[in-house]
Order: sequence, then structure tokens, then C-alpha cells
Amino acid sequence: MTFEFEILATDGHARAGVLHTPHGAIPTPVFAPVGTVATVKAIPPRDLVTMGASLILANTYHLYLRPTDTLIAEMGGLHRFMAWDGPILTDSGGFQVFSLTEINKIDDDGVTFRSHIDGRKLRLTPEISMQIQQNLGADIIMCFDECPTPTDRAVVERAVKRTSQWAVRCREAHPYDDIQALFGIVQGGIFPDLREQSAEFLTKLNFKGYAVGGLAVGETKQAMYDTLDVTAPLLPTSKPRYLMGVGEPDDLVEAVMRGMDVFDCVMPTRVARHGAALTLDGRINMRNLAHAKDESPLQQGCGCYTCQTFTRAYLRHLVHSKELLGHYLLSLHNIHFLIDHMRHIREAIFEGRLREYAIRFLKRYLQLT
Repeated sequence: MTFEFEILATDGHARAGVLHTPHGAIPTPVFAPVGTVATVKAIPPRDLVTMGASLILANTYHLYLRPTDTLIAEMGGLHRFMAWDGPILTDSGGFQVFSLTEINKIDDDGVTFRSHIDGRKLRLTPEISMQIQQNLGADIIMCFDECPTPTDRAVVERAVKRTSQWAVRCREAHPYDDIQALFGIVQGGIFPDLREQSAEFLTKLNFKGYAVGGLAVGETKQAMYDTLDVTAPLLPTSKPRYLMGVGEPDDLVEAVMRGMDVFDCVMPTRVARHGAALTLDGRINMRNLAHAKDESPLQQGCGCYTCQTFTRAYLRHLVHSKELLGHYLLSLHNIHFLIDHMRHIREAIFEGRLREYAIRFLKRYLQLT
């Protein structure tokens, strides 16, 4: 089969596996850098390969608007267009529609909205989302869903019902998984019964994998973890589980311990553009004067190009001078940091010591006493 998910080892609820796709194997658990508009900001594909990235994410909504999915299809698909030979995952466009645009109308058929770029009135439905993602040619694609405020029960109830109806239409518009694997998205906010309702409905549709959406959008970290405790066991053990939009280092290890396999987030490149770096001792602000004469790397022992080549003093100079090289070097390090973190987590699962790794990592990263 073109798509196959193997679980090679477990440690508690955590799983280490491999997700096979037409563009290569994805060792799991995995962090996917986000290439919003067909580019991981400031990072060329060459560097992603060097640091061991095995999956990247691109955004359906943004590419639908510019340069358009039809143009990308004419150019040979997203892999060829952005010169990335590895696996690609595209989201459905739902989160961006509900968070970035002026909504004109949401109904059971879809969403009418105005582009955040030029104000054009556009329409997105389950069928249109499927067509866009087919044109893009990603390996893993998402059902069109409604991503609500996670703590408003009335809003979440409507979103669960609509997301379920839309999942059926997505499956009907995309019945085969031989070229693209379609994932269903479990919604339900922070409400266990609604998560159960959503998961029960979606698992009957037999998707290739299942995503957990509607988290890391305003609820507390503990609420997210509690929701994962409820939701992950509801999903098929034989299929990959994708936690959407989560990439903080502490959240990654916590979510893996709760049985999640795939993650993505814009965080590592976004904070880099604001002068922040990820380290084992937490996030540091490279604008601080304390780094002005520091000859040490961002992280001792880190194998990334940034840490192997440059001092904190030089990186602070780049950030303070607003030089573009600073964006590149910090972004490269931050992505490498998360990929390396996931590699250590995976190794710990194989060796049956994930809990030990998690306690040690979290104590240091969160500066716990």
C-alpha cells in the first residue's frame, strides 16, 4: 500500500513508528515545520534536509489566495513548485478562514468570506477544500472543519455537528487514499462528551489518520493536556494521530506521552523573527545586553550550523541591527532544536525511558525547582 503506518515501539501511551508516504517515510513522533505559503520562512529546503526534517506543512487557505492552487497544479504540484521532495501535509483552510478573514456567512454548506489580502469575496466548502488540496498535490490532506473557541459550549456543539457533516462530504469528494491520505479532524473544545461524540462519528468514516483540532487556541495548557487524555484513547491505535498547531517543546513531550504522533507549529520561525531562541534552559531573548560579549553558542552541544559557527554575541549583533541573517540563523536553530527534541523523544520510547527523559527535560526547560 502507498500509505501505511507502523508502530515499532511503545512506552506507556507513547508510540514510535513510521508513516510511509509516496514521497518518503516519516519517523514518528515527528515535528513538521510550517511552510505557510510554500516556504518555511527564511529556510531553504536544502537546510531542512540537512537538519533531518521529514515532513512539512503548507496552508490551503493562503495558497488558494496566492498564487492559487490552479497555478501550482499547472507548475507540477507543490513538491515541484517549492523544490521539496519529501512528504507534505496541507491543512483544510478552516482555521485560517475562521481566524484571519471577515466572515460574511457561515452555513451548513460552507463559508463565505473576504480575503485578508485584497477583500475579494470568496467561498470555501468541503468540496472546494478537497479540490484545492488535490491541486496542491500534498501527501496528507485534511477534512474541512470548523475550529471554534474551545471554551464556549454552544459554539463548540454547533462546530462539532458541522464538522461531522463536512467530513462526510469530504470523504465523498475524496473517496480514495492511494495518492493522498485524508485525515478527519476531531473537534469538541475542552468538553469530553463532545470530543467523544466527534471521535465516534469520524472513526466510522475510516480515515487514514485522525487530527485533534481546536486546541492551543486560547485554553490553558492543563486544559489541553486534560483534553488529550480524553481524546487520544478514542482514536484508532493503528492510525497516526496529529495534534494540530502545537509545537512548544514542553507541549510536544506532554502530548507524545498522551499518544500523539504528528505535530506542526509556526512558533520556531515566528519567535526567531522577534529575536528569540529555543534552548534546553528555556526561550532566550537575543536582544538582551547580557549576550553582547558572550562567546558561547546558543546551545552547547547543538549540531546545527548556527551553533557550530556563531557566538551569541554575533547573533545579538544581527538581531540588534535587524539583519536578515539573524532571522535565518535563529530560525534554522529553532527548527533544528525541535527536530532534535523529537529525535530524543523517539529514542527514549524505543529504550523505554520516556518518562525519565520527560521529567529531566521539563525540569530544565521550565526552570522547575
